[in-house]
Amino acid sequence: MTDRALAVVRAGALTTVQDRGRPGHAHLGVPRSGALDGPAAALVNRLVGNPPDAAVLETTLNGCAVRPRSTVTVAVGGAPCPVTLDGRPVAWGAPVRVAAGALLDVGAALQGVRSYVAVSGGIAVDPVLGSRSTDLLSGLGPAPLTDGTVLPLGPVPGPHARVDVAPQPRPPAELVLRVSLGPRDDWFTPEAVRIFTSRPYRVSSASNRIGLRTEGPALERALPGELPSEGMVLGAVQVPPDGRPVVFLADHPTTGGYPVIGVVRAADLPATAQALPGTPVRFVAVRRG
Repeated sequence: MTDRALAVVRAGALTTVQDRGRPGHAHLGVPRSGALDGPAAALVNRLVGNPPDAAVLETTLNGCAVRPRSTVTVAVGGAPCPVTLDGRPVAWGAPVRVAAGALLDVGAALQGVRSYVAVSGGIAVDPVLGSRSTDLLSGLGPAPLTDGTVLPLGPVPGPHARVDVAPQPRPPAELVLRVSLGPRDDWFTPEAVRIFTSRPYRVSSASNRIGLRTEGPALERALPGELPSEGMVLGAVQVPPDGRPVVFLADHPTTGGYPVIGVVRAADLPATAQALPGTPVRFVAVRRG
């Protein structure tokens, strides 16, 4: 086996391979997938000299541990966490040289939810429909990592960034999501729409890569019954029968029959990747466009 590979020693709660995703296949029932915190994934790629679309590891809550078979440069970003190399602390948010056989341990998130691990050359698993991303809903792409998984790496890229540490946004203490109302806000009472855009919610522990679920006031319907299934977009805020809004994220279904009360601005979605259960959520209505 080639020495351009990465062995997974500790897979953690949920670690997946992610890149920019596979947009453009919704008509086939395929979600876009990709890193939930796209800016964090792009930054760690830049730190190790990878192109922005190289595949990285996305960890959840308690990190992972890996051992390269050749000397590589690694950067960890996203949720702040302790990083050690053979038991010794090394930098988070900066490029780190990892010798062949050394153990890099990405610890539990100190804030936020998801950390991103870029390795020089990128994770070079076989692409599916143009992407190396793991899609938890459809099962496309590589399976979530398990202990003992060996991941191929791509060719060594150009030189890595020369920085001490790269500034990154703090995980949100409050999630403020700008929404364009519609297309089905008329399925709710005027009071429900007012509540949606004025009352606080909180992130539910049932949230995942498919959707950010909320806890808070239920939204009352103005119309009974259900819609025929229709197309769903990234950031759609669907309201299931319990009345609590769900924000569709990267692995969301491409169709659905529950009404969509609004759509979250794309620029606000990366912060959802780092919102811990219990984080306050506010939906703020804005004009379309």
